[in-house]
Amino acid sequence: MSEKRQAKRHENPSLAAQSLPMDAADLLVAYLEQIGVEYVFGVPGGAIEPLYNALARSARRGGPRAVVSRHETGAAFMADGYARETGKIGVCCATSGPGATNLITGVACAYENEIPMLVITAQPSLLLMGRGALQESSGAGIDTVAMFRTCTRYSALVSHSDQLERQLTNALLSAYKPTPGPVHLSIPADVHRRLMKDPPSYDLAHLLKPVFAVDDAGVRELQALLAQAKKIVVLMGSGCGQAVDLIIELTERMGGVFVVTPDAKGFISPRHPLYRGVFGFAGHRSAVAAMEDKDVDLILVVGSNLSEWTSNGWSEAVLNNRLVHIDSFEAHLARSPMARLHVRGSIRPVFERILRTLRKDDTKKIPVGEKRKFKKFTDNDPFKPVALDAPIKPQYLMRELGWRSPPDTRFLTDTGNSTIWAIHNLAMHDHQPSAGGWMRVTMNFAPMGWAIGGAVGTALGNPAVPVVCITGDGSVLMNGQEMTVALTEKLTILFVILNDAALGMVKYGQRLAGAEEIGFELPMVDFRLLAESLGIPGHVIRTAQDFENLDLENILRHTGPTVLDVRVDRNEVPPMELRLRTLARK
Repeated sequence: MSEKRQAKRHENPSLAAQSLPMDAADLLVAYLEQIGVEYVFGVPGGAIEPLYNALARSARRGGPRAVVSRHETGAAFMADGYARETGKIGVCCATSGPGATNLITGVACAYENEIPMLVITAQPSLLLMGRGALQESSGAGIDTVAMFRTCTRYSALVSHSDQLERQLTNALLSAYKPTPGPVHLSIPADVHRRLMKDPPSYDLAHLLKPVFAVDDAGVRELQALLAQAKKIVVLMGSGCGQAVDLIIELTERMGGVFVVTPDAKGFISPRHPLYRGVFGFAGHRSAVAAMEDKDVDLILVVGSNLSEWTSNGWSEAVLNNRLVHIDSFEAHLARSPMARLHVRGSIRPVFERILRTLRKDDTKKIPVGEKRKFKKFTDNDPFKPVALDAPIKPQYLMRELGWRSPPDTRFLTDTGNSTIWAIHNLAMHDHQPSAGGWMRVTMNFAPMGWAIGGAVGTALGNPAVPVVCITGDGSVLMNGQEMTVALTEKLTILFVILNDAALGMVKYGQRLAGAEEIGFELPMVDFRLLAESLGIPGHVIRTAQDFENLDLENILRHTGPTVLDVRVDRNEVPPMELRLRTLARK
C-alpha cells in the first residue's frame, strides 16, 4: 500500500477499522459512510444480496445500514424524504429486473423535484448475461441502464470492479452539478463480490463540498435596480431554504411584500406581516393580487424553477419584464427569457452581497411591527360545522392540525386533495426554521403515496422531531404498506388519512370541468382497523369534536406511528382552479 493511501486511511478511522481485502460492495458502503449516509433504503433480492451482506457487516460496526421498504417505489420515496430532511444524498437500491423497474416512479419524482439521490441496482453475474438469466436487465433483456437514463443525471453499468470508484465518483458529482437529481449505477453480482486490495482512494466528502459562485456583475446590476425601485414583490421558491432570513430582511428594508410557491410555504411563518400567501397551485388570491399590483416596479423570483404549479400556470403576473430571476441553476433561468435581469449564483451569498449596500443606508430600514396573531376561532368559525355530528371539514382539520402541533413538526402532504388543502389552509401557530422547511410537498411529477414513504425517510433523518404525513385514502391504498416500516423502525409519525371514499382530485376535477364522472369511486375503508391489523394504533375522526378530543400532543411524542382515519366532508370543493385552467388549454 502506498504512503499516500496509508495516510488517507489513517485520517479516516472508520475506514481504517475495516479489514482488507474487502468486497467491492464493502468499498461502496465505505464511501457512503465517508459522505455521512446512514441508511440505504430498498428491498433485498438474489442479485443485490452482496450489497446487503456488506450492509449487514457495516451495521454491526455502527456504519450505514439497510432499511427494508415494502416496495421499491417506497424505498425511493424514503430516500427522497431523508435527503430533504438531512441535506445528504438519499440512497436506495433494488435487485435486477422488476426490482429496478419498481424504483423508477420514485426516482423520476426525485428527478423532477431536483432531489440528490444515489440509486443502486443489480445485475446477474457478467458470465450469465445474454443467456436468459433470471431477471436479467443488462440490455440483452430489459435494459434498466437505458431506462434510468431518462430520469437520472447519470446512469451507467459498472462492468468491472476497477471501475467502481471512478463511476461512483462521477455519479455522485453529477447528483449535485449542474442541477441536483438522482444518479444510477447498475452493478452485477460478481462485481459486487470482487475482492479489493486497497481502501477508498478518493476523498468524496471534500469533492462534494458546495461551491459558492456568484455573478458579481448581475448583483451590481440588481443593486442599481433596487436603488431605483419604489415597490417590490419577492416570490420565494424551493431553493431559498438556506437564505430565507436574508430574503425577508431585504423585503423589509425595501418596504415590499413577499409570497411563496407551494413548495416553499414551509420556509416561512404565515404570521409575518409582509406575507401575502401562496402563489401557484392551490394558492391565495391575496398572493395573485400582490403579483398583479400595477405599482410594483420589480418582481424578484428567487430559487424557483417556474413550473406550472410554481408560476400559477405560467401566469403573466410573474412572467413579464418586471421580473428579476435569481437562481443557482441555469436550467431554471432558461424558463424566464422575458426577465429584465438574470442573476445566477448561490442564493445566500447573492443576498449577502445585496444587503451590504442596503445595510449602509438606514433609511431603507422599514419597521414591520409585530407578527400577526392567529386567533382561535370560537364563534362564527367558517369551517367548524354548526351541528356536532356533521362531518369534519378539511379546512378546519388543516388549521387545527397546524395550530396544535409542536413547532418542530415536519408535515409532508401527498398528491391529490391532501396537498391542495394543506397548501391553502395548513398553517402553524409557530415553527422552528429548518433547511427543509416545516411543510414539504412534491411538485411536477407528483406521484400518489410519495408522502408515506417520504415521512419514513424524514423521521429516520431526524428522529428527534414529530412527523405528520397528510395523505388520502387513494394514496394509502397504493402505498400504505410502507407505514409498517415506521412501525419496525419505531418512528414517531402521524398518518392523517383524508377519507372520502374517492380519488378526490379526480372527482372534483371532473365535476368542475363538466367531464364524465368516472373512475373516482373507492370503497369506504376503515383505516383504523387496517392500522390495528398491522400493529399500529388508530383512531376514526368523524367530527370536529372528535378531533378536539384527541390527545394530539401525546400522539406526536409517542414512539411509533399512529393512524387517523378522518372522514372528511365530501361536499367541500378544494381550491383547484389553476389545475382546471391548465387542463383546459388547447
